[in-house]
Amino acid sequence: MSVLFRSRQQGAQQVKISAWRRFVTFWLHHAQQCIGSLGELARYPFASLMTMAVLGLSLTLPATLYVIVKNTDSVGANFQNASEITVFLRQDLDDQAVTTFAKRIELNPAVAEIKLIEKEAALAEFRERSGFGDALETLDSNPLPDVLLVTPHANHRAPAAAEALLQELKQQREVDEARLDVGWLQRFEAIVQLIRDGFLGLALLLCIAVVLIVGNTIRLNISSKRDEIMVMKLVGATDAYIQRPFLYTGLWYGIVGGVITWLATAALLWWLSGAVRSIADLYESQFRLTGLNLAEMGVIWGLAIGLGLLGSHIAVRKHVRAIEPQ
Repeated sequence: MSVLFRSRQQGAQQVKISAWRRFVTFWLHHAQQCIGSLGELARYPFASLMTMAVLGLSLTLPATLYVIVKNTDSVGANFQNASEITVFLRQDLDDQAVTTFAKRIELNPAVAEIKLIEKEAALAEFRERSGFGDALETLDSNPLPDVLLVTPHANHRAPAAAEALLQELKQQREVDEARLDVGWLQRFEAIVQLIRDGFLGLALLLCIAVVLIVGNTIRLNISSKRDEIMVMKLVGATDAYIQRPFLYTGLWYGIVGGVITWLATAALLWWLSGAVRSIADLYESQFRLTGLNLAEMGVIWGLAIGLGLLGSHIAVRKHVRAIEPQ
C-alpha cells in the first residue's frame, strides 16, 4: 500500500515538473523568436527603419491634431466670460431691491458668480473713459441702470444652456433687458466640433493605412521565405510556430514606430510653438502650446504597437496558411 502511495506521489510530482517545463519551454521559444525577429530586422536596417518611419510618421499627424484639439478645448475653457450674461435692471429699483435681486440670482444653481455694477460706478467710469466729463455734468439724473454680470456655472456655459438661463433671467420682473452673444458661442463650438470630427476621421484613415503598410511589408517578408516555410511544415512545424516571428516583427515595428511618433510630434509642436507664442503675445495672452503628457504618450505607443500587431496578424493568417508543401 505504501509502495503504491509513493508511486502515485512520484507520478504527481513528475506531472507538475513536466507542466512547469512545458510552461518554461513555451516562453523560452517565444523569447527566442522575439529576439530572432529583432535580429532579422537588424540584418536589413535601412528597409526596416523605412517601414518603422512610415508607421511612426503616419501616426504623427493624428497625434499632432489631437494636441491641437486638446489645446483648442483649453482655450475654450479659458474663456470663462464667453457666456457671460449682461443683465440691465429697471431704473425705478432702489438699492435694497437691487441687492435682494442680486442675492436671489446668486442662489440659482445655474449661476457660478455675479458681479454688480452700480449705476453710480458705471457713470463715473463712463465719465473717466469717454472724454465727455463736462457734458455729463449737465445731466439732471443718471441715465445708466444698475447692471449684473452673470457668469453661468460650468455645465451651463454651452450655447443652449446659456440661452435657457438668459430667457429665465428675462422673465424676472426686476430685469429691463438681458443680453448674451449666443451666436459667437455657437460659432466657436461648431469650429471646435469640426476640428474634433476631422481629427477622428483622419486618424481612422491613417490607422487603416498603417495596418495596410505593415501587412504588405509582412506579406513580402513571408513571400521571400516561402521555401523555408515549406521545409518547416514538412518537418512538422505548426502554423502558430511559423507565424510567431512575423507577429513579433510587427510588434517591433510598432514599438520603434511609436518612439518615432513621439519624437516627430515633439519636433512638430516645438516648431509650431514659436508661431503660437507670437500670436498669443499679440493678444497679450499667456497661452502656450501644451504637448503630450505621459498617459497620452503611452496611449499613442500602445496604439502603434496594436496597429503593428494587427497588420502582421492579418498578413500571416492569410499567407502562411496558404503555403503548403507540394
